[in-house]
Formats: sequence, C-alpha cells, structure tokens
Amino acid sequence: MWESSWNKKYTDRGVRKILAKYSEEAGLAQNLSPHKLRHFLLTWLKKQGIDDALIQPYSGHESRKSLEVYSKLAITDAQQEYNEVINKFPI
Repeated sequence: MWESSWNKKYTDRGVRKILAKYSEEAGLAQNLSPHKLRHFLLTWLKKQGIDDALIQPYSGHESRKSLEVYSKLAITDAQQEYNEVINKFPI
C-alpha cells in the first residue's frame, strides 16, 4: 500500500476518502473506487500498447493470462472507434 507524507501506510478507508474527494472535485457523477481506478489504469496502459510483461508486475495479477480482460476491453473500444470512422468512409 502507499505511504503518506508522514511515512504511515494509508488504510483502505483512507484511500477511498481521498478518491471520493477528488472525484467530487472533478465533478464525477460517481466516486472513483480503488478498483475502478486500477481497472481504468490497466485498460489505459493496454490501449497505449504496453506489453503485458511490463504491466503484470504492477497489476497485482499473478499471471499475465489474467490481463487478457484488459486486452478485450481495449479491442472493444477499438471496434467502436472503427465503426464510427468506417461509417464516414466516402463510398
């Protein structure tokens, strides 16, 4: 877990409180949970083309196979973007 500026570990509740504060400041409709933040970050890294071998040590997953869910999400987004662009193709 992360350490605060006082060299003490944050509790789960403390991290949730910090995320709630910044979610509110950002005007998000829902608070950002640690799980959602992690999920967003790993999906974003996959979209950037970062290899699973580099993501896996920081993901908390024991196996690279577990990271496949993020690849599928990235492909889904790519498919949506493709569909939007292909409909504009001039034929």
